[in-house]
Amino acid sequence: MTETTNAASSQPPNLIRGLGLFDATMIVAGSMIGSGIYIVPADIARLVGSAGWLLVVWLITGLLTVAAALSYSELAAMMPSAGGQYIFLRESFSPLWGFLYGWAFFLVIQTGTIAAVAVAFARFLGVLFPAISPTSWILAPINLSGGYAVSLSVQQLLAIGLIVLLTLVNSRGLELGKLIQNSFTLTKAVSLLALILLCALLGYNADAMSRNFGDAWTPAKASPIQPDLSFFPIVSATSGPLGLFIALCVAQVGSLFSSDSWNSVTLTGGEVKEPKRNLPLALALGTGLVITLYILANVAYLMVLPIEQIQAPEDRVGTAALEAVFGRTGGLLMAVAIVLSTFGCNNGLVLSGARVYYAMARDGLFFRAIATVNKKHVPARALWLQCAWASLLVLPRIRLRDAAGKLLMDPGTGFERYGNLYSSLLDYVIFSVLIFYALTIFGLFVLRRRRPDAERPCRAPGYPVVQALYIVAVTVILCVLLSYKTQTTWPGLLIVLTGIPVYFFWRRAGLDAAGRRY
Repeated sequence: MTETTNAASSQPPNLIRGLGLFDATMIVAGSMIGSGIYIVPADIARLVGSAGWLLVVWLITGLLTVAAALSYSELAAMMPSAGGQYIFLRESFSPLWGFLYGWAFFLVIQTGTIAAVAVAFARFLGVLFPAISPTSWILAPINLSGGYAVSLSVQQLLAIGLIVLLTLVNSRGLELGKLIQNSFTLTKAVSLLALILLCALLGYNADAMSRNFGDAWTPAKASPIQPDLSFFPIVSATSGPLGLFIALCVAQVGSLFSSDSWNSVTLTGGEVKEPKRNLPLALALGTGLVITLYILANVAYLMVLPIEQIQAPEDRVGTAALEAVFGRTGGLLMAVAIVLSTFGCNNGLVLSGARVYYAMARDGLFFRAIATVNKKHVPARALWLQCAWASLLVLPRIRLRDAAGKLLMDPGTGFERYGNLYSSLLDYVIFSVLIFYALTIFGLFVLRRRRPDAERPCRAPGYPVVQALYIVAVTVILCVLLSYKTQTTWPGLLIVLTGIPVYFFWRRAGLDAAGRRY
């Protein structure tokens, strides 16, 4: 008995399956709901120019998201391991494809999103506490070149503090991490539902409804879409069917990004109880819940605000809707809602992201020390590495310029205005993210052919029609983005391609003295 106990205690700790169906669903929903639903409709409305087409953009996003999630359910049930999409691509194609996804995921996709959500948290907390200001400098901006600078403001420091706090919490074990995830996801889902009900019951504006839905399908005051390639025409939603089609495709960048990270639960596949049942259910329930809330939220905005106010350049759609109901108090209520939303969203991103690097390291394709879990059965080293890189991404700044190339100045203070580097990086990789989604779903066709007898506890609904339509739709969107947003697409591909030499380096470094993978 003693020998058995000692042998068991000498084994290194492993991941434990501690996430039930409710927990897994909360990871899906919580990772999706951030600040985007309160802001992004403004840019979409400027692109498509009418209430009807605004709702169509979100409906297309919903169909694409749910179709992808249901397709992933087959892969997740087949391969319920830590790493999720990294594992799916590795098994469908080759370790190289899995690594390229994981490399971009670590370099920008997950860490850049964590940085962006953390700054959004600090920014809206600053609405409640003005001392948390983006211009209260601890380290004033240091211009590194004509395009870039580095700084540390009170707002940036708080964002880094949030990343560190959530990393610390999740390094203390899965139970604490999922408790925070469940609590904040429920809170922000209820907050979003409350916004919808308040707008419908207390903020209903008959004039806005008449203006928005009296002629819901005729675009008005739509922003022109300037192609980066000169041989494509300048178009807008008002310039005919082609212009409207291109506007709908370009508008998907914002709505798809606001609905992204639904695949987070697949990354924690090695910690989900009864994964062959719970992973598919969590993907369906989580995405279905969030997409329903998103579409209803846009309907609520249109019930309160005329389309011209939704198109306002301040991008404060959620705030404007609540201010129409409660006056200035509505702005404070929205700030509270976004603070809660971004806190919960980032917890899900921090929790799930580290599992990808852990899986890569176990394959010998990342830092060897990352392939371990601590006594609390979580990949703590992967969590802290993610924390360090995401925190660094908060610091670099973009020196903003107008169309003529002149530096932008703040009219109130007279000081130079700065953007955030991670925002540009996220713009760059959204193109690559869509490629990886389409490639992963194409992997269903590959695995059905290569492993016809493999156990499939859940089969993707609508196969092969739904999956083929998804790939076609995403390919069309990618072609439009490549044509009209070239400068924010090719850098994303470049980021992914930098992973090729890194892959071969780690492939060699991941061999032990006997030539075996460690």
